[in-house]
Amino acid sequence: MALYSFIFPMNLRTSPDYENSYPIAGRNSGQEDIMLFSEFAGYADQLEQISGRLDMIDLIARVLPTLDDAELPIFTRFVMGRIFPDWSPQKIGIGPNLLYDAMTGMIDATRNDIIDDINEAGDVGTAFEKILLTRKSESYSSRSAQTATIQKQLFEQTEQMTLTSVYRDLERIARAGGRSSQQQKLNIIRSLLSIATPREGKYLARLLLEDFRIGVGEGNAREAIAKAFSVDSSLVEHAHQALNDLGEVALLAKRGENALCDVHIRIFHPVKMMLAQQGTISGAIADNGEIAAEYKYDGSRFQFHKSGDQCRMYSRKLEDVTDALPDIIVMLDSATDHEVILDGEVIAIKDEKPLPFQTVLRRFRRKHGIDAISKEILLIPNIFDILYLDGDTLIDRPLFERRRLLERVVTGHVAPQIVSDDSGVIEKIYDEALALGHEGIMLKVPGSPYTPGIRGKNWIKIKPSVDTLDLAVIGADWGEGKRAHLFGSFLLACRDNGALVPLSKVATGFSDEQLADAYEILKDHVISRSGKEVKFEHFLVFEVGYSEIQKSPNYPSGFALRFPRFIRIRDDKAVDEVETLSGIRERYRQQSGE
Repeated sequence: MALYSFIFPMNLRTSPDYENSYPIAGRNSGQEDIMLFSEFAGYADQLEQISGRLDMIDLIARVLPTLDDAELPIFTRFVMGRIFPDWSPQKIGIGPNLLYDAMTGMIDATRNDIIDDINEAGDVGTAFEKILLTRKSESYSSRSAQTATIQKQLFEQTEQMTLTSVYRDLERIARAGGRSSQQQKLNIIRSLLSIATPREGKYLARLLLEDFRIGVGEGNAREAIAKAFSVDSSLVEHAHQALNDLGEVALLAKRGENALCDVHIRIFHPVKMMLAQQGTISGAIADNGEIAAEYKYDGSRFQFHKSGDQCRMYSRKLEDVTDALPDIIVMLDSATDHEVILDGEVIAIKDEKPLPFQTVLRRFRRKHGIDAISKEILLIPNIFDILYLDGDTLIDRPLFERRRLLERVVTGHVAPQIVSDDSGVIEKIYDEALALGHEGIMLKVPGSPYTPGIRGKNWIKIKPSVDTLDLAVIGADWGEGKRAHLFGSFLLACRDNGALVPLSKVATGFSDEQLADAYEILKDHVISRSGKEVKFEHFLVFEVGYSEIQKSPNYPSGFALRFPRFIRIRDDKAVDEVETLSGIRERYRQQSGE
């Protein structure tokens, strides 16, 4: 039996007391057992107010079994602020400005009026909730009879949205294409907001920006699925690694542990890439004995899928980059006749030396003039792992076995690898890598499985001793003097249980060109302004260097970076790959010897 519901009086949608109503026991009492979007928004409200991780997991776990097979994957993704499976090429493609235009077209207001409300609230969703709540019977000013009609429809509409109907509309937004795509998206958003209650508007706005802000990350969602359906959490995690969609994993968990055990990687459904943590050669050999050493390339990770005569390539962020890299596709296609999923890294070469990482990204980003730039920038793929072969999922097999299969079925572009327990041999490989212009080396445990999306001790990166972190850019201050028209310093955050927690600001290390690039990337993603401060959508990652991590009361993380310095933009990485707060604590512990 469902545990929560909203009971709506007939006039609740126009009642000023709407926001005082809460879900109560007996979901959808007296109605078909269909989840209304208002119910979902109510659960989101509760989750946002919960500070304890276990309480959050418990609430989600009590809701999941009440959902039907259509609702379950949608709810699971929505509660994490995601709309589509992580492997899906579908993108919502909504920025703050389009969302502001949608609202200004529905109430008699300017974009600046909307931005003022957002600045006051500090969050687009909260601002939209307030606007919808307080503008029911009045507008910012009275412009026209047409506007008045729109407002009357907006605040007297009695139609109720369901979870699945909202998802279908979001799919329509993602499918909108052609010259009129922006107008199509605008019309759908306005249609949704026109029947939204204030609370629904709050979470619609956050979903559209895919910035949900209630603190539910993948870890909490996995634990909730396991608890909801009484299955082993390790099976949930493993299924998620293979399928890259917690919505589908929730459906499998509902069917039982046998369904979770029978999961396989699928061709053209990219999985997250396995990650490495920092370490030392001596430490890796002490922990594991024999270790596999490979060059650490300063390039862009890729995942190559081939089935028959069809080939696709995906970036580290799982974006389809096939059309941008036709030369690489030809090389990899000709290297094997098998159905495969390969993991590797593309580097740019000039005069037999690797070029900087940013050179490779120019190719990954390119949409036009591909033939010309492919002659200008020579790219070379280096393959170092195989995840799938002729229908068999290989991620659970040990590295040494995957390596043997890789060398058997791929005839070119396989990255060199040396296996040894002799630190002298590994040091020699490291020196050789640096002399060739590479970043360093990767050390891999020969008996380890491939764990998509996991950063652990089975892969260790060895680089020259400059401590760096990948952090999310969440805000900025305007510059001064000749840089007054650009963002001058940036607020950076780490991850903690699905939320981004401020850790430090960085203002040094930027060239004028790099500051200009950062401004161009971020300027259309500002969601609020207050004096010299701005806040951004959460999508961009900076790599920053630092001298040490310090405890600090100035940031919610409890830490700060001493002498932070910008290294580079990591637009090959997603925000959910940035450093975690637990990782920061561990670095502080190692640094301080605690």
